[in-house]
Amino acid sequence: MKVRLSKKEKIMLIRICVSLGAFIVLLAVDKSIDLASRAGGRLGFLLPLFLYLAVYLTIGCDVLLRAARNICRGQVLDENFLMAIATLGAFALGITRGVLGQSTEGFDEACAVLLFYQAGEFFQRYATDKSRKSISSLMDIRPDVANVLRNGAAVSVEPSEVKIGETIIINPGEKTPLDGVCIKGATALDTKALTGEALPREIVEGDAVLSGTVNLTSQIEVRVEKEFYDSTASKILELVENAADKKSKTENFITKFARYYTPAVVLSAILLLVIPGAVTGDWLTWTYRALSFLVVSCPCALVISIPLSFFAGIGASSRHHILIKGSNYLERLAKANVFVFDKTGTLTKGNFAVTSIYPEERREEILRLAATAEQGSSHPIAKSIIAAYGKQTDGGYTLTDISGKGILATDGQTEVLCGNEKLMQEYGIEYAAVAAAGTAVYVARNGEYIGSILITDELKDETAEVIAELNGMGARTVMLTGDNEAAAREIAEASGVSRYKSSLLPADKVTEVERIISQKGKRDVVCFTGDGINDAPVLMRSDIGIAMGGVGSDAAIEASDIVLMKDDLKGLPLAKRIAKKTMGIVFQNIVFSLAVKLTILILSAVGLTNMWIAVIGDVGVSVIAILNSMRNLSIKPNKN
Repeated sequence: MKVRLSKKEKIMLIRICVSLGAFIVLLAVDKSIDLASRAGGRLGFLLPLFLYLAVYLTIGCDVLLRAARNICRGQVLDENFLMAIATLGAFALGITRGVLGQSTEGFDEACAVLLFYQAGEFFQRYATDKSRKSISSLMDIRPDVANVLRNGAAVSVEPSEVKIGETIIINPGEKTPLDGVCIKGATALDTKALTGEALPREIVEGDAVLSGTVNLTSQIEVRVEKEFYDSTASKILELVENAADKKSKTENFITKFARYYTPAVVLSAILLLVIPGAVTGDWLTWTYRALSFLVVSCPCALVISIPLSFFAGIGASSRHHILIKGSNYLERLAKANVFVFDKTGTLTKGNFAVTSIYPEERREEILRLAATAEQGSSHPIAKSIIAAYGKQTDGGYTLTDISGKGILATDGQTEVLCGNEKLMQEYGIEYAAVAAAGTAVYVARNGEYIGSILITDELKDETAEVIAELNGMGARTVMLTGDNEAAAREIAEASGVSRYKSSLLPADKVTEVERIISQKGKRDVVCFTGDGINDAPVLMRSDIGIAMGGVGSDAAIEASDIVLMKDDLKGLPLAKRIAKKTMGIVFQNIVFSLAVKLTILILSAVGLTNMWIAVIGDVGVSVIAILNSMRNLSIKPNKN
């Protein structure tokens, strides 16, 4: 993955290379012929001073300026202050030793500190840009121009200037700027940027067109249904851009830790200088040790690598079309051990089909009455009934939706009931219960039971594999469905979920999730996965709400914490593995950084290391932690 450097970054890289080259030459010459003694006299130290100072100012002038600016703003104890005070102190120490006629020490270490620090900072920015690259690739889904029809001519304007109801033209090869409905033409749309699906989606007049898709074959005209800022592409980009604002507990801890840690080490360095210096009278030695202490104490490794680890985790997820709204949800997902699923459209394909009708001899009548009642519904079950009937439905009926039970259709003379067994029970109608697996729809007319329709749904190809993988991770899997016991049991057995609940109304799902949450242990995290529209209340109530195939659904993006843009359950265990790997890397960075820094701090305090070791310890830990954080970008889906 190539990352282009900005002009500012290129200048910084040139500064580092020039300064490093000059420093290596100067250091080699100084150590081989001793520039101070070669210059001669008591002021001989001025020659290496000015030479090293030139390198120092070339590489570190911006650090000194930032430190001074922050001091003026009241932000004293930051990493710029630590670097500035340690390196300027090293120069002051070298000058003091030179004035006293001793060998000069400190000039080379001061330059090395800023050189390695700036190199580490540059590498950190490069690593961050590389992580951001995996996320910002999504930014290409939103075009800068929309061709809108006004006064019979196409006018190119910014997408934000197009209003709802206007017509836009999308030519082959162009990105769709706004959500709408195709009103003229037919084409194939590349939805890969949104969902990761390789196969193009064929659309005709009347089909929805989502912003961010690419028109492949023919020109189409689209009536705009949403404003620019409410479009699918804009909502996805807003979600990604704001993900970094929602910090995890670990990130917040590191921020607070650094706030107290930096003043503590500055105070420790002062005490290390004053107390032993006053006791021994050897102020130069203890000044050198205190400066080394300051250099290695810089919390760069933690402050940089921990947010970068989460950033890389979010970036890795976005590459696989899994949108995570913040590092707090990534941290929570790593601990998730109870996975609750809606059945229809999540564990199953949602492509319902009528498989049998009882009694068969009244098939036509049962289908006609059921289709009449269901004609105003967009539910997949209603669509399957209307498709099975295949004829024009009777008009003139007033349709009343009875939530979670079915439909009441009346025309003044005839009353048709179409729904589940709870609807029949509510109206006191005796019915013949269907024992077969599937969703049973019962039909009654004017209080008389007419018959039933059995509708079945097909398990998704990946469901059993995904559930087995989650179970293998030690998680509990639960299925919630409104289907009857027989249908629910069959799907549960085929999918492999740990347990299930059947015959649930929409409100019952919320109650069931509430019960699961109330009974969970202190370390349990409940994750609910649904379609993001009908299950919005449950998505919001669970510890983590995951929307399946949420592209184009406002409810999915707003109600959930994580959106699987591709309608594929395999994204769930993949997201879980990314989250666990991220938290593992965070823990490794914390332990490694603190252990190495504590060791070098102690060695510096007792004089067993010099400033060179302090520099290598500080920058080395940062670079290793950053490299460790970047491992997150390499995670891939399970091939099996």
